[in-house]
Amino acid sequence: MGVRALFPGTFDPIHYGHIDIALRAARLFDELIVAVYDRPLKSLVFTPEDRIALAREAFRDHPNIQVMGYSVMTVDFCHQVGAQVIVRGLRVFSDFEFEFRMALANHRLAPEIEVMALITNEEHTFLSSSTVREIASLGGDTSSMVPPHVREALRRRFRELGEGQQIVPTTSLRD
Repeated sequence: MGVRALFPGTFDPIHYGHIDIALRAARLFDELIVAVYDRPLKSLVFTPEDRIALAREAFRDHPNIQVMGYSVMTVDFCHQVGAQVIVRGLRVFSDFEFEFRMALANHRLAPEIEVMALITNEEHTFLSSSTVREIASLGGDTSSMVPPHVREALRRRFRELGEGQQIVPTTSLRD
Protein backbone atom coordinates (compact mmCIF):
# COMPACT_ATOMS: atom_id res chain seq x y z
CA MET A 1 0.00 0.00 0.00
CA GLY A 2 1.23 3.47 -0.86
CA VAL A 3 0.88 6.73 0.98
CA ARG A 4 -2.67 8.00 1.38
CA ALA A 5 -3.29 11.67 2.13
CA LEU A 6 -6.40 13.51 3.24
CA PHE A 7 -7.37 17.01 2.07
CA PRO A 8 -10.12 18.10 4.49
CA GLY A 9 -12.45 21.08 4.22
CA THR A 10 -16.04 22.19 3.96
CA PHE A 11 -15.73 22.98 0.22
CA ASP A 12 -18.80 25.25 0.23
CA PRO A 13 -18.34 25.44 -2.70
CA ILE A 14 -15.25 23.81 -4.10
CA HIS A 15 -13.28 26.33 -6.18
CA TYR A 16 -10.22 26.44 -8.40
CA GLY A 17 -7.92 27.06 -5.41
CA HIS A 18 -9.11 23.84 -3.76
CA ILE A 19 -8.86 21.96 -7.03
CA ASP A 20 -5.31 23.19 -7.62
CA ILE A 21 -4.16 22.09 -4.15
CA ALA A 22 -5.84 18.69 -4.57
CA LEU A 23 -4.33 18.05 -8.01
CA ARG A 24 -0.88 19.00 -6.80
CA ALA A 25 -1.22 16.79 -3.71
CA ALA A 26 -2.46 13.92 -5.89
CA ARG A 27 0.85 14.06 -7.77
CA LEU A 28 2.75 13.66 -4.49
CA PHE A 29 0.75 10.79 -2.98
CA ASP A 30 -0.52 7.47 -4.24
CA GLU A 31 -4.05 8.34 -3.18
CA LEU A 32 -5.74 11.55 -2.09
CA ILE A 33 -9.04 11.68 -0.28
CA VAL A 34 -10.86 14.99 -0.56
CA ALA A 35 -12.71 14.89 2.76
CA VAL A 36 -15.85 17.03 2.92
CA TYR A 37 -16.65 17.96 6.52
CA ASP A 38 -20.36 17.95 7.22
CA ARG A 39 -20.64 19.59 10.65
CA PRO A 40 -18.72 22.88 10.56
CA LEU A 41 -19.34 25.70 12.99
CA LYS A 42 -20.51 28.01 10.22
CA SER A 43 -23.55 28.36 8.02
CA LEU A 44 -23.33 26.72 4.63
CA VAL A 45 -25.01 27.25 1.27
CA PHE A 46 -24.89 23.61 0.14
CA THR A 47 -25.84 20.39 1.92
CA PRO A 48 -23.09 17.84 2.60
CA GLU A 49 -24.49 15.67 -0.22
CA ASP A 50 -24.35 18.60 -2.66
CA ARG A 51 -20.80 19.51 -1.65
CA ILE A 52 -19.67 15.90 -2.06
CA ALA A 53 -21.34 15.66 -5.49
CA LEU A 54 -19.76 18.94 -6.68
CA ALA A 55 -16.31 17.77 -5.53
CA ARG A 56 -16.75 14.34 -7.14
CA GLU A 57 -17.60 15.98 -10.44
CA ALA A 58 -14.50 18.20 -10.17
CA PHE A 59 -12.24 15.14 -9.79
CA ARG A 60 -14.07 12.56 -11.90
CA ASP A 61 -11.14 12.26 -14.33
CA HIS A 62 -8.55 11.70 -11.58
CA PRO A 63 -8.52 8.05 -10.51
CA ASN A 64 -6.25 8.55 -7.50
CA ILE A 65 -8.57 11.17 -5.97
CA GLN A 66 -11.67 10.09 -4.16
CA VAL A 67 -14.21 12.25 -2.35
CA MET A 68 -15.76 11.24 0.96
CA GLY A 69 -17.84 12.97 3.61
CA TYR A 70 -17.01 12.85 7.29
CA SER A 71 -18.32 14.20 10.59
CA VAL A 72 -15.68 13.23 13.16
CA MET A 73 -12.39 14.84 14.10
CA THR A 74 -10.09 14.96 11.10
CA VAL A 75 -7.38 12.83 12.75
CA ASP A 76 -10.02 10.22 13.64
CA PHE A 77 -11.13 10.16 10.01
CA CYS A 78 -7.50 9.75 8.97
CA HIS A 79 -7.33 6.66 11.16
CA GLN A 80 -10.62 5.33 9.72
CA VAL A 81 -9.40 5.61 6.12
CA GLY A 82 -5.71 4.86 6.70
CA ALA A 83 -4.41 8.31 5.76
CA GLN A 84 -0.90 9.14 6.97
CA VAL A 85 -0.87 12.81 5.89
CA ILE A 86 -3.24 15.77 6.15
CA VAL A 87 -2.85 18.24 3.27
CA ARG A 88 -3.73 21.89 3.78
CA GLY A 89 -3.50 24.90 1.51
CA LEU A 90 -2.02 28.26 2.48
CA ARG A 91 -3.16 31.37 0.63
CA VAL A 92 -2.11 34.37 2.67
CA PHE A 93 -0.08 35.09 5.80
CA SER A 94 -3.17 35.06 8.03
CA ASP A 95 -3.83 31.43 7.04
CA PHE A 96 -0.48 30.40 8.49
CA GLU A 97 -1.34 31.12 12.14
CA PHE A 98 -4.63 29.21 11.96
CA GLU A 99 -3.09 26.27 10.09
CA PHE A 100 -0.05 26.20 12.40
CA ARG A 101 -2.27 25.99 15.49
CA MET A 102 -4.45 23.33 13.88
CA ALA A 103 -1.38 21.29 12.89
CA LEU A 104 -0.06 21.45 16.45
CA ALA A 105 -3.42 20.35 17.85
CA ASN A 106 -3.65 17.49 15.36
CA HIS A 107 -0.08 16.47 16.16
CA ARG A 108 -0.95 16.40 19.86
CA LEU A 109 -3.97 14.19 19.11
CA ALA A 110 -2.25 11.92 16.56
CA PRO A 111 1.55 12.36 16.37
CA GLU A 112 1.83 9.65 13.71
CA ILE A 113 -0.12 11.76 11.18
CA GLU A 114 1.89 14.39 9.36
CA VAL A 115 0.51 17.73 8.18
CA MET A 116 1.74 19.15 4.90
CA ALA A 117 0.88 22.63 3.67
CA LEU A 118 0.98 23.57 0.00
CA ILE A 119 1.27 27.21 -0.94
CA THR A 120 -1.48 28.28 -3.30
CA ASN A 121 -0.68 29.40 -6.80
CA GLU A 122 -0.52 33.16 -7.06
CA GLU A 123 -3.67 33.42 -9.17
CA HIS A 124 -5.72 31.85 -6.35
CA THR A 125 -4.49 33.89 -3.37
CA PHE A 126 -7.67 36.00 -3.26
CA LEU A 127 -9.96 33.01 -3.61
CA SER A 128 -12.07 31.69 -0.75
CA SER A 129 -15.40 29.92 -0.64
CA SER A 130 -16.94 32.88 1.20
CA THR A 131 -15.80 35.25 -1.57
CA VAL A 132 -17.26 32.92 -4.20
CA ARG A 133 -20.55 32.64 -2.28
CA GLU A 134 -20.90 36.39 -1.89
CA ILE A 135 -20.11 37.15 -5.53
CA ALA A 136 -22.54 34.45 -6.66
CA SER A 137 -25.26 35.67 -4.26
CA LEU A 138 -24.98 39.14 -5.82
CA GLY A 139 -25.21 37.74 -9.36
CA GLY A 140 -21.54 38.33 -10.12
CA ASP A 141 -19.36 36.38 -12.54
CA THR A 142 -17.62 33.45 -10.84
CA SER A 143 -16.40 31.82 -14.05
CA SER A 144 -12.73 32.42 -13.19
CA MET A 145 -13.24 31.02 -9.69
CA VAL A 146 -15.21 27.77 -10.02
CA PRO A 147 -15.79 25.09 -12.66
CA PRO A 148 -18.95 25.43 -14.80
CA HIS A 149 -20.87 22.74 -12.85
CA VAL A 150 -20.26 24.62 -9.58
CA ARG A 151 -21.22 27.96 -11.14
CA GLU A 152 -24.53 26.45 -12.29
CA ALA A 153 -25.13 24.89 -8.86
CA LEU A 154 -24.54 28.30 -7.24
CA ARG A 155 -27.02 29.96 -9.62
CA ARG A 156 -29.64 27.31 -8.87
CA ARG A 157 -29.09 27.47 -5.14
CA PHE A 158 -29.34 31.25 -4.90
CA ARG A 159 -32.48 31.18 -7.08
CA GLU A 160 -33.97 28.65 -4.65
CA LEU A 161 -33.08 30.81 -1.66
CA GLY A 162 -34.49 33.93 -3.28
CA GLU A 163 -33.67 37.55 -2.72
CA GLY A 164 -33.30 38.92 0.74
CA GLN A 165 -31.81 35.78 2.28
CA GLN A 166 -28.74 36.86 4.23
CA ILE A 167 -26.75 33.63 4.27
CA VAL A 168 -23.49 35.18 3.16
CA PRO A 169 -21.66 37.52 5.53
CA THR A 170 -21.62 41.07 4.26
CA THR A 171 -18.22 42.30 3.10
CA SER A 172 -16.97 45.21 1.05
CA LEU A 173 -18.27 43.63 -2.17
CA ARG A 174 -21.71 44.99 -1.29
CA ASP A 175 -20.46 48.53 -0.72
